[in-house]
Amino acid sequence: MLGTLFYYSPNSEEAKGVISQLSDLPDLLDWQNPSLIEDAADHMGSVESVNLLYQFSLLFEGQGAMAAPPWGSVYLDRENLLLGETAQAYRKFLISHQVELDTDLNEPEDQFGLMILAMAYFMETENDDAVVELLGTHLLPWSGRYLELLAEADESGFYRALAVVADEFLKEVSEAYEVTAETRQLYR
Repeated sequence: MLGTLFYYSPNSEEAKGVISQLSDLPDLLDWQNPSLIEDAADHMGSVESVNLLYQFSLLFEGQGAMAAPPWGSVYLDRENLLLGETAQAYRKFLISHQVELDTDLNEPEDQFGLMILAMAYFMETENDDAVVELLGTHLLPWSGRYLELLAEADESGFYRALAVVADEFLKEVSEAYEVTAETRQLYR
């Protein structure tokens, strides 16, 4: 659910299906802070689709300057490069686990939504070691900063609420898998 909303345009069939089920979000996990998730789901469900599409364009497609780029290498690479060393390391990690992301787009695999989708795949296939490495090495070192910038940049409130849910989700999964994030220098 989360990976879809962070990756697909809100007018895509994938996202429309998830958006229509936002009211179920509080029931999907045994959340530590269920009222926070309920409030976020309610808020996301109340945002008009026109505003949502515009915000997605600004926040994920790069219409103008991107206030919160969704790629890990932008935060972890000294020059804020796409496809930097960390993106290459993540690609090698995916290959080592026989995962190929076929998005029909020429973009880095270290996009936040794609990483959440990959993590969900590893969870579904019970590849706990891959979940731990994905989180601790490739996602958690930068995700907090990304979600903070995303929440600040969103004018519709949808992605601000989604950032709250994603942050809570990552905390819960990290705790469940006993993940400690690598400490990395952030450049954004």
